[in-house]
Amino acid sequence: MMYAVFQYPIFGPEIQCPHCRQVLPALTLTDTYLCQRHGAFEANSETEELIHLQSGRHWRQWEGEWYRQHTHPDGIRFEIHEALDRLYADGFRATRVIIAERYRDLISVYLERTTPWSSGGEGTGLPRLYGLPVDFSPKATEDPQWNVINFSLDKEPGVSNHSPYSRFFD
Repeated sequence: MMYAVFQYPIFGPEIQCPHCRQVLPALTLTDTYLCQRHGAFEANSETEELIHLQSGRHWRQWEGEWYRQHTHPDGIRFEIHEALDRLYADGFRATRVIIAERYRDLISVYLERTTPWSSGGEGTGLPRLYGLPVDFSPKATEDPQWNVINFSLDKEPGVSNHSPYSRFFD
């Protein structure tokens, strides 16, 4: 007798698409999930990754959310930029970016460095990305979420989303 749990890939009978969040059914007796819009995703039980077969992009899951695993600095930079845009649209502004330690070598060449002579004062020594100070996460052995998530943003309430001219058109 074959148990139903063994008929599905490691993430179960259905998952959410990492791209569009639609529910994807597992193809029975395979390691594949199928999205009507984005095609096939294969589950790798050894690495616990989801691989988009058309693009080769890898995804890992942490607390029910899918996180793309980047192999090129432009991917992580674009993802951070999008998150900053969403934060601003929600009325917040970022004060710091914490990037997963595993990306240090990948992204270091793209970080801005301030020095006392270039900033006109005392340099903070912290690298910057999009003008924000950058720290790197603890090692993944110290905090396992950093095996999967890519970055986090410290935030504070920002300025109003409204145009300064909105008072004239109310």
